[in-house]
Amino acid sequence: MATMEFAQHHKKIMPPSSRYEAAMKALSSLITKKKRGDGSKRTEKFDQMFRYLQALELDQQCITELKIIHIAGTKGKGSTCAFSEAILRECGLQTGLFTSPHLMDVRERYRLNGSDISREKFLMYFWECWHQLEEKTTKDLPMPSLFQFLTLLAFKIFLTEKDLPMPSLFQFLTLLAFKIFLTEKVDVAILEVGLGGRLDSTNVVKEPVVCGITSLGMDHTEILGDTIAKIASEKAGIFKSKVPAFTVPQLPEAMSVLNDRASTLSIPLEVAKPLSPNMLKGVHLGLAGHHQFTNAGLAVAICRCWLQRTGRLNFFPNDNEVLPEAFLKGLWTACLFGRAQIVHDKQDNCPETPEIGNGSGNLVFYLDGAHTPESMEVCARWFSSAARDDLYSPLENGHFEKTNCQKNFKNENNYRVLNKVSQNVFLFNCMEVRDPHVLFPQLINICAANGIHFSKALFVPSISTYHKVDSGAPIVSFDITQDVSWQFTLQKIWEKIIHGKKNSALDGFDNSERYAGLPTWELLSEGLSQKCDPANQKFTCSAVIPSLPMAIKSLRDCVKESPSLRLQVLVTGSLHLVGDVLKLLKR
Repeated sequence: MATMEFAQHHKKIMPPSSRYEAAMKALSSLITKKKRGDGSKRTEKFDQMFRYLQALELDQQCITELKIIHIAGTKGKGSTCAFSEAILRECGLQTGLFTSPHLMDVRERYRLNGSDISREKFLMYFWECWHQLEEKTTKDLPMPSLFQFLTLLAFKIFLTEKDLPMPSLFQFLTLLAFKIFLTEKVDVAILEVGLGGRLDSTNVVKEPVVCGITSLGMDHTEILGDTIAKIASEKAGIFKSKVPAFTVPQLPEAMSVLNDRASTLSIPLEVAKPLSPNMLKGVHLGLAGHHQFTNAGLAVAICRCWLQRTGRLNFFPNDNEVLPEAFLKGLWTACLFGRAQIVHDKQDNCPETPEIGNGSGNLVFYLDGAHTPESMEVCARWFSSAARDDLYSPLENGHFEKTNCQKNFKNENNYRVLNKVSQNVFLFNCMEVRDPHVLFPQLINICAANGIHFSKALFVPSISTYHKVDSGAPIVSFDITQDVSWQFTLQKIWEKIIHGKKNSALDGFDNSERYAGLPTWELLSEGLSQKCDPANQKFTCSAVIPSLPMAIKSLRDCVKESPSLRLQVLVTGSLHLVGDVLKLLKR
């Protein structure tokens, strides 16, 4: 059945909202575990991707026509992809961008010419891919074990189409990206690796135009390896013969691995220099933070190479130190939710939500999905700089109006906060595989060195779950029955770091009973106006709140009850948490 026939078929049987909910339910059915897997079946799943492409009648020649830019890394790969897409779009090219994860709506993963794919187009391509794969796979077929797989291979017993299970969530989303970009006939497709590189679903691309690897660090060690060298080896798996590769300054152990892989393939590996402010001619980067100069430098090198290899040299002059106007405009307009993002919770651009109230100009959210030691350090430096400065420039902080992907954000005028008492609040959650003993000191020490201290730390569970894909609509739930034992663990670690590990009063620290009731703005105000007294077991500088909507409501109520108070809230530790906050703020 053709694409348009699929679309018309689904239009007839259900309204748009129901069709979208049905698509989200279908996507959720592809998640077989409540938590991320351990990577034990990555090889088999990667091999399956080629068969899924065949099922969708997509061959390597089709994929090559997309003229792909493939980018891996630990930190900054999403930002580098966003810069690259914006630059090439400003050069007049039709662009497709595939990134992960999404924060509010799965359609964020697919940008066409700078805008998230429309619901209508998403549904059209989604159901076509879904039905094509459903017809050629067996539902609920278990994945063969590695031994079974190798045995079949040894005896040349090849699985039939009907022995192929439906793809996992990320496999399907990657396949959908190829389908969308090919049908939309983009000039260039920028693909962000999901996890690792060598066995990532995006690595079915055999002939990209250029590859890039951003800053490397320790993340997903249970899957990618427990050393920086092992992780670098996985990332270098995207390198291809005869395809130029670029990276940024790396740790020596990582750089050695990348060089060895490039040498084995006989390909050039160039280390891109971070951009200097002088090269920008007064233009500010669209993504905030000093680290973005490194990501922008990599994006510029990648785009220059892409233009050269595709015969579009007219966009770039011979002088490499002078950036073309299109490059400057792309660097200025690039945007990416949840990375060093500032949101003013203003009443005039935040509609009333009965359950959690509405916005106030005295509440500012600083959102960054940092969740590794390296990214937490970058986040701390960014927040320290942003929170210290009372003058908020829409240009410097990336909050000028962007029709590309931030069309719901209003242009905010420069203003200076006068006669306000500013307090910093820490709103945090992270996955249990993360180590808060490492994350918290990085943040606390860097902020303190810059004169930034937190009056209150709030630990909350996220709303989003790993085992469900929702429609992006805000879910306002005051469910306080969730298990918050992990949040109390986070709180205890935080208190020990703040008050000193040797403080004997912390040995029996347990605030669970104290905060078992419904939290109010008074609970938050307590930490803002009173000091902790560990000797008497009085810890007012932190709290566990069992519901994120409760936490947002408490923050809003607090600034309403105290007009002279201005709260600067750093939201970090998890992209899930950042996305949930954005949903609740109606962004």
